Amino acid sequence: MRVLVVEDEQTLARYLAQGLRERAMSVDVAHDGDTALDKLITDCYDVVVLDRDLPGVHGDEVCRRIIADGGRARVLMLTAMADVGDRVTGLRLGADDYLGKPFDFEELVARLEALGRRSQPARPPVLRHDDIALDPAQRQVSRAGRLVPLSNKEFGVLAALLAAGGAVVSTEELLRTVWDEHADPFTNAVRMTMHRLRAKLGEPSVIDTLPGVGYRLTAPAC
Repeated sequence: MRVLVVEDEQTLARYLAQGLRERAMSVDVAHDGDTALDKLITDCYDVVVLDRDLPGVHGDEVCRRIIADGGRARVLMLTAMADVGDRVTGLRLGADDYLGKPFDFEELVARLEALGRRSQPARPPVLRHDDIALDPAQRQVSRAGRLVPLSNKEFGVLAALLAAGGAVVSTEELLRTVWDEHADPFTNAVRMTMHRLRAKLGEPSVIDTLPGVGYRLTAPAC
C-alpha cells in the first residue's frame, strides 16, 4: 500500500513515515499543502494521511481537490482540534476517516489498513497461492505450514504478487507500491529482493521472471 503523509510537524511526519515503512508500506511525505498537491499530480496513492491545519494550501482545500480529481486515494484527516463540529466539517469535505491528535499509532495503522482495503477490489483477509499463505494483519507468511520470516520489502513484494492473482507485476509497479518516490528507477533493488524472497520461500519456486516485462506467480500445482 502506498501512503502520502501530509504533516507540517516534521518530527511527527518522520515518526509516522518510519513506523509505516516498518509495516511494509510505501510512504512519501509532504510538509505543506502545495507540495502535497504536486505529489498527488505525479504519483498515485492508496491513502493520504492529511493534517487539516497545513501551511500554504489548507488541508481542507487539499481534501477537496483529492475528491474532485476522482482518484482512488482515500483520505484520513488528522487534526489537533477535538470539537465534533470540526470532525463533521472534515467528513463533509469528503474525508473517509478522521483521527484527532494525539492518537495511538496502532489505531492509525488499523484505520489505514481498513481504508487501503476500500481503495482496492475486495480480497480475502489471508492471501493464498498453492501452499503459501500471507496474513497482512499478522504480517506473517507461511509455506506448507512453516513460518517464513521476511523483511518489509520482501513481504511487500510477495503481497503485491499475491494480490495480482497470477497477473504480471512490472518492476516499475513494484517500485511504486513497495518502495517510495526516492527509489531509483534504474536500481536492482527489486531483482535483489526477488532473489532473497525466492531463497526464503524455497523450492519449488513460485515466482516466474518475464525478462523485460516483470514477475508473476507460477501456475498452482495440480
